[in-house]
Amino acid sequence: MKKWLVALFAVSLIFGLAACGKSEKTGGSDEGELKKIVIGATNEPHAKILEKAKPILKEKGIDLDIRTFSKYELINPALNDGSLDANYFQHIPYLEAQMKEFGYKFANAGGIHIEPIGVYSKKYKSLDELPDGATIIISNSVPDHGRILTLLEKNGLIKLKDGVDKVTATVKDIAENPKHLKFNYEYAPELLPQIYKNNEGDAVVINSNYALDAGLNPVKDSIAIEDSDSPYVNIIAVRQGDENKEEIKTLVDVLHSKEIQDFILEEWGGAVVPVDK
Repeated sequence: MKKWLVALFAVSLIFGLAACGKSEKTGGSDEGELKKIVIGATNEPHAKILEKAKPILKEKGIDLDIRTFSKYELINPALNDGSLDANYFQHIPYLEAQMKEFGYKFANAGGIHIEPIGVYSKKYKSLDELPDGATIIISNSVPDHGRILTLLEKNGLIKLKDGVDKVTATVKDIAENPKHLKFNYEYAPELLPQIYKNNEGDAVVINSNYALDAGLNPVKDSIAIEDSDSPYVNIIAVRQGDENKEEIKTLVDVLHSKEIQDFILEEWGGAVVPVDK
């Protein structure tokens, strides 16, 4: 009888533990069951947007591991070598230029926002005030030159050659330069806010993510800013084929959600403009 009771107790204990384990797995979210996405991003606004999306994604079964980079040129290599599952820092022309230059097999999983590029000056309050021979300091990132020159052309400072592709235009494509503007493009884009604060040049053209990171307000502090209908949409980039993964689709869907789009508009007041395609 004693042996029978011991055996019965052991069986009951085993079933009890099994039931307990099953209850823990089905109840709530288990960190071990979450699908993980390791994503690389520059600090602001990209990483800040991802942090806002992180708890929403967790509810959908995705653990978003955000890796921030201070040097944007390191992010695509990290995606290429498999250290990252995705990245969020670059616009479409930059992605295309990188794929052409380095042979990356990347895909655009979805556009998230636009950062209108702005012109800043400590010496002048408008582009019209720029003197003859003024020096404009721009990024050494050639994929940004087209959008900078297009902005200057829209404001009547230069004229590009007829028929030139404005997305890929360079300073060599300037046909008319009535103010004899000089262009200095020897600095990396992340250095431009400090160049502006040092009062170098007559005007400095700064990407909004670096302006925001340096405490500048692109809407209030710039003397000219790109239209919000810019084609330079910042995207989620992945290795080719991964754009069809469910967790990547869910990431993009959450970033397109009204909650995240409203957050972008409220947080940056027009300096960052959400898109949903």
